[in-house]
Amino acid sequence: MEDDTGERSSFVVGFIENRAKEVGVAAFDLRSASLHLSQYIETSSSYQNTKTLLRFYEPMVIIVSPNKLAADGMVGVSQLADRVCSSTRKVIMARGCFDDTRGAVLVKGLAAKEPSALGLDSYYKQYYLCLAAAAATIKWTEAEKGVIITNHSLLVTFNGSFDHMNIDSTSVQNLEIIEPMHSSLLGTNSKKKSLFHMLKTTRTIGGTRLLRANLLQPLKDIETINIRLDCLDELMSNEQLFFGLSEALRKFPKETDRVLCHFCFKPKKVTNEVLASDNGRRSQIMISSIILLKTALDALPLLSKVLKEAKSCLLGNVYKTICENETYASIRERIGEVMDEDVLHTRVPFVARTQQCFAVKAGADGLLDMARRSFCDTSEAIHSLANKYRQDFKLPNLKIPFNNRQGFYFSIPQKDIQGKLPSKFIQVVKHGNNVHCSSRELASLNVRNKSAAKECWLRTALCLEALMDAIREDVLVLTVLSEVLCLLDMMVNSFAHTISTKPVDRYTRARFTCDGPLAIDSGRHPILESIHNDFIPNSVFLSEASNMAIVMGPNMSGKSTYLQQVCLLVILAQIGCYIPARFATLRVVDRIFTRMGTMDSIESNSSTFMTEMKETAFIMQNVSDRSLIVMDELGRATSSSDGFAIAWSCCEHLLALKAYSIFATHMESLSALSTMYPNVKILHFDVDVRNNRMDFKFLLKDGSRHVPHYGLMLAGVAGLPSSVVEAAKKITSRITEKEMKRMEVNCRQYEDIKLTYRVAQRLMCLKYSDQDEDSLREALQNLKENYIGGSL
Repeated sequence: MEDDTGERSSFVVGFIENRAKEVGVAAFDLRSASLHLSQYIETSSSYQNTKTLLRFYEPMVIIVSPNKLAADGMVGVSQLADRVCSSTRKVIMARGCFDDTRGAVLVKGLAAKEPSALGLDSYYKQYYLCLAAAAATIKWTEAEKGVIITNHSLLVTFNGSFDHMNIDSTSVQNLEIIEPMHSSLLGTNSKKKSLFHMLKTTRTIGGTRLLRANLLQPLKDIETINIRLDCLDELMSNEQLFFGLSEALRKFPKETDRVLCHFCFKPKKVTNEVLASDNGRRSQIMISSIILLKTALDALPLLSKVLKEAKSCLLGNVYKTICENETYASIRERIGEVMDEDVLHTRVPFVARTQQCFAVKAGADGLLDMARRSFCDTSEAIHSLANKYRQDFKLPNLKIPFNNRQGFYFSIPQKDIQGKLPSKFIQVVKHGNNVHCSSRELASLNVRNKSAAKECWLRTALCLEALMDAIREDVLVLTVLSEVLCLLDMMVNSFAHTISTKPVDRYTRARFTCDGPLAIDSGRHPILESIHNDFIPNSVFLSEASNMAIVMGPNMSGKSTYLQQVCLLVILAQIGCYIPARFATLRVVDRIFTRMGTMDSIESNSSTFMTEMKETAFIMQNVSDRSLIVMDELGRATSSSDGFAIAWSCCEHLLALKAYSIFATHMESLSALSTMYPNVKILHFDVDVRNNRMDFKFLLKDGSRHVPHYGLMLAGVAGLPSSVVEAAKKITSRITEKEMKRMEVNCRQYEDIKLTYRVAQRLMCLKYSDQDEDSLREALQNLKENYIGGSL
């Protein structure tokens, strides 16, 4: 099946929704021959979960049922597709095509695993909507592409998107995971990168797509994360293994993962008439797929040699699954019986065309041999014509390049052209320092050469049809090979390569717990540290006894960068990569929520404040005990009293949960929360004030620090009249004085509770530490003495 999507999405996604706002999704990846089914209840009126899936899959086709047949309130998904994916092709299929019974039968027949392993038998009723979406999606794919999907060839996953950390689409944008919000950094010539761009050193398209999927949906299973980290430990400690794997992976074609789909999809009718109807394109793709598979299988012995001594669980399993599997050798032997041994995959257009024409061994088909002779004759005639023109027109540097679109053409350096080109040259186009052109003789030879190549492809495809059927019987092992190569590419060429380019000991392995703290010592922003050599590291510590941090400081002191840094480090750790820090131990996060930035939403007719409240409402409705919430300047888009009230009440709501929250704010009154709630920690970014100028240190410190009139200082620098600034200083001094008196009263009132809570916090930290018994006893004795002495 034709697939020239490159790194672009190759997903066909079907959606259906019921009256209870329950949504079924079937995402069919044509590139990797996989079907991902999800079913969930939309908890927000803005369809955030569906929007997140649409941004994740970036489908090339969206399939929905007709709006006119849907009941009231059931057109949300269809409208969302129009709004979020306006440039994506939308297909409306009859409601009868969304048949869950038919979907269950199809999935049972096409899935690579047994239905019991998928949970289909147990959860049939629960998954009825996504099975209905699967029926419509598969029906459209087979009809549109003119193929039949091979039985037991698809990798099917149920509810896959919610087995991982969930990051909503707004947070993906705020955290700059895939795309940077600004293309350049102010005051520098450097282009700002996203986390994806920073790690995108993969060599295969499948590895790049897997990296993107992992960043958008990091892992939640501690065992899987640790397996990846163990593999990374071995790669970073064994240079021979690291460089050996890098070299072995280079031998595999960039498009290895794509070849799988051509063996999973079988044309509905393979005859001369059908093959001729698409001008040999389908035949060419079939031949190219087998050549690519042959090249990949030829690279397996080197991979096997490198992995033989690997000790980590992940690499050991790869060796057992791939390198010790005799099926790959059997497939390679079958290919060798039919195809020429010298044929290899190449990306050079004319070499690739020649390889495809001569893929099958000589003598297999008489008509094929005749077509090959014609192809060789016309190719030689074209080069002879080029030599003739070089001599006749005194153009010694005339070249004869080739591309798939126009075939052969002439390329002449402009410096060799004296005056005008002879009239024999046609279709003259300037291209840089060269002139591209053709001639009637060359155009005629191009047509004959292309016709001979098509005839070769058609005859070759008929010779290879039996081989294709034989390979389809073992399509499962090809699926495994594709997945393994993508994973190795991500682990070796992305994670290990990125870490190896940094100074020694700059990145560390994070430890994971189920209920422990989120503690990062001297963490650094993974994107900005590569741009700023003097980036200041900062730490974070959150636990169940201290689950909220309120970060204060003037504008431009580093609050927003710090919030983004914490989230990116958690994401990096949960995809199984080292993080830029001295030490880290993390509680596994199941959802990340962010509320950052101020922007109107003209499309939804929402002001800055309304947009802010919608995002906050989504967080409050969906937050769980294992969530990480970062909120920047909540409530600043409305009146100061209302904004403060909303920020305070949101903090109190989150304090009642076990979720970890970090608030950045200018509202110094919010620091009063720490006098009433012992699980609130106040932090501030250090700033020196000299001669009415602020010197930003970008260093996070404990406690609150009042930087008097920093907003007024910036106002003065901006050119506000001095009389206005002085009047404002007097007003804010009176307000601040009243606030300080009130906070002193609260401190005295809640001091005993805070002291008890600090003891509990220290005990919880000791609970999750890995110290020996003597060290624990000493720590407990110190804690007791500090408590009695009142020095906690």
